[in-house]
Amino acid sequence: MSYQERRALASLISTLLFSTVYFGYVLQRYPAGDPYSPDVFRFWGLSILVYIPVSIIANIVIHIVVSMAHTMATKEQEHPFADERDRLIELRATQNAIYVFTVGFLLAMGSLAVNLPPSVKFIVLIVSGIMTGIVGALSELYFYRKGF
Repeated sequence: MSYQERRALASLISTLLFSTVYFGYVLQRYPAGDPYSPDVFRFWGLSILVYIPVSIIANIVIHIVVSMAHTMATKEQEHPFADERDRLIELRATQNAIYVFTVGFLLAMGSLAVNLPPSVKFIVLIVSGIMTGIVGALSELYFYRKGF
């Protein structure tokens, strides 16, 4: 397995693991009562604002650990450079991820258009954000395995 595949796999695993743990913890604190109360909006806003930087930091730490493990296992001091193929794979994976987020955003706005509670919009946005990371990592793995 190449370094790029390990990196994509680490990104996939970290996204799944961190999102599951974080939202398992957060959803236990969901305020009961009226779904249109200001407490619910504050809860979702704070949950998302905390999730974004913490997930970025967690991903950076995991990528550093994967890089260190790769260096110790292969005894290589530098990682292989990114050539045109690697850049093309990253661009295609990013394109697939953007498509997923766009569909999720449209679904979130559509949930408001059909008079669902605002919490549904936040949940759809969060899930589409998580799915964006998953699809991006899976796309990279697929394109590297396919030999794109």
